Amino acid sequence: MRHDTRSLRQARPVTRRQFIHASAASAAWPALSSAGPSPVAPPRTITGRPIRVGLLGAAHSHARAKWGILQRSTEFECVGISEGDAAVRAAFAAPGTRFLDARTLVEKSDAVLVESDVADHARDAFLVLRAGRHLHVEKPPSHRWGDIERMVGLARRNGVILQTGYMWRHHPGLRFILDAVREGWLGHVHLVRATIGNFLEVERRPEWGRFAGGGLFELGSHMIDAVVRLLGLPQRVTSFLRRDGGHADRLDDNNLTVLEYPRCMALVCNSNLDPISGEHREFHVEGSAGTATLRPMEPALLTLDLSRAAGPWPAGRSVVPLPPYERYRADLSEWAACIRADATPSVSAEVEVQVQNTLLRACRVRR
Repeated sequence: MRHDTRSLRQARPVTRRQFIHASAASAAWPALSSAGPSPVAPPRTITGRPIRVGLLGAAHSHARAKWGILQRSTEFECVGISEGDAAVRAAFAAPGTRFLDARTLVEKSDAVLVESDVADHARDAFLVLRAGRHLHVEKPPSHRWGDIERMVGLARRNGVILQTGYMWRHHPGLRFILDAVREGWLGHVHLVRATIGNFLEVERRPEWGRFAGGGLFELGSHMIDAVVRLLGLPQRVTSFLRRDGGHADRLDDNNLTVLEYPRCMALVCNSNLDPISGEHREFHVEGSAGTATLRPMEPALLTLDLSRAAGPWPAGRSVVPLPPYERYRADLSEWAACIRADATPSVSAEVEVQVQNTLLRACRVRR
């Protein structure tokens, strides 16, 4: 039985006319040759049995929750974990858990989650893809230009599914907003405002400070992912990367990036200095016919404020009821469905490239 993926489709740009010029901006970006026409292998589908899955690296903060979902899933059979850090391994130690070296883990798996340290994401992703295994790579997939194009090209040539682990791609509130824009309920969208922050412990600041963009790269990437999926490739990107925490380190901890589109702009704000950041995380879309505001993100509260009735929604302010949501579960379920050829990825390879390259540009990563 094929899964109904209608609700997983990406929202189209606000209008084709508005954003047609944004496509021309791609000429200023690295070539998408490896994401374009290239030899394509037959899909490596898995049917009739659970998908054998391994965890390559477990140092990322999302690793434990994802591993728990895999262990409870009937779609997957957990092969084991490869992790070089003894302290991290100890946190995952449990009866039945097997620890393997990286190459053995990949060899024994049909599909692999890369949940290693951020600096190692690309290295580990290439190991998986070159072995012809399906890949879920934690965000961001790389801190270097060109890696995402090579990943997409390898995935196509080897007939495997590449999925990037942005945690809110299946957030019901964000999906509602993307659908509302697609349906035209908000009219012409002229402003998107996205805010995401945390209060990063002093001992972790050097870890995030390794990367250009700092907190914008590590955390703000979730919002850049949502903006690019909503609006497409921006014409221009301008960032303000600041170090306002008063610490003697290299972490950009108070950041703003502006993504410009024809007759629209998106503001992505990131701070690592907010002690009550959970309440302040927000995704707000403003159009000529109304607004949609998701604040906080978790637990989700979504309000729709319309100047006129649209779809099933009356004029005025409505609180939109949202279904229960668990991070990562829908992502991994979609990944399994794609591996079984029961669905197609809701985020295309082209958009994966656009998201990653917009992020690198926002973080001022040198080419």
